[in-house]
Amino acid sequence: MPAKVASNTSRVSPWLTSLLYPLGHYVVLPFYFRKIEITGQEHLPEDGPVILAPTHRSRWDALMMPYSTGQRVTGRDLRFMVTADEVKGLQGWFIRHLGGFAVDIKHPAISSLRYGVELLLDKQMLVIFPEGGIFQDGEVHPIKSGLARLAMQAELSMPGLGVKIVPMSIRYRPCIPRSGSHVKIAIGEPLSVADYAKGGSGKKEARLLTAELEIALKTLDES
Repeated sequence: MPAKVASNTSRVSPWLTSLLYPLGHYVVLPFYFRKIEITGQEHLPEDGPVILAPTHRSRWDALMMPYSTGQRVTGRDLRFMVTADEVKGLQGWFIRHLGGFAVDIKHPAISSLRYGVELLLDKQMLVIFPEGGIFQDGEVHPIKSGLARLAMQAELSMPGLGVKIVPMSIRYRPCIPRSGSHVKIAIGEPLSVADYAKGGSGKKEARLLTAELEIALKTLDES
C-alpha cells in the first residue's frame, strides 16, 4: 500500500496540466525555440521513486522538464521542489496546482524536507535542481547536499524502496536563451541510492552520492 503523503497544499491538478502542458509543448516551446534536442529518454524509469536532477539554466527549465520527462514521455506527473519565495500570490497558486512544493533552502534540515521524503515513499517522480539556483555561465556549479540527504532518508526509512536519481543536463545556445535559441537536454543513467545507503546514513555516504551526481552532471554537460 502506498505511503500516506503528509498534508500539503501541493497537488497535481489534472484539468490544469491537461490545459497548460499541451499549450507549452505544442505552441509556446516550438514557437520560441528553433530546435529542442533530447537524448537519453530510455534512461527514465517508468515506475518507482525517482528524483530528476537537472542543471538549472533558465526559468524555461520549468517547461523543459515536463516536455522531456513528463506525462507524454513516461506517463508520470512531476513534483517540483521549489523555494518558499516562489509559492506566493498567483504564481504560487499555479505552482502548487502543477505539483510544486516549497522548501526553505535557508534551513535545509531533513525535517524541512519531510514532504519530499514522503513523496518518494509514495513512489512519485520529483524534480530537484541540485545546484540550488539558476546559473548561466555554462558551468556545472557545486551540488547542494540536500538532494542526497533526502534520497538516502527515504531509502533508509523503507529498505528496498529503490530510489533512483537521474542526472540531466539542460543547455541553451546562446547560454541566455532568446527567441530562436537551440536547447539540448541530455538524460543520464540513473544512480541507485541503495548502493550508497548500504553504509548507513552518515555524512560520508551522502557526500559520496553528491560527488558522483556532480561528476555525472559534468559528463553530460560536456557531451
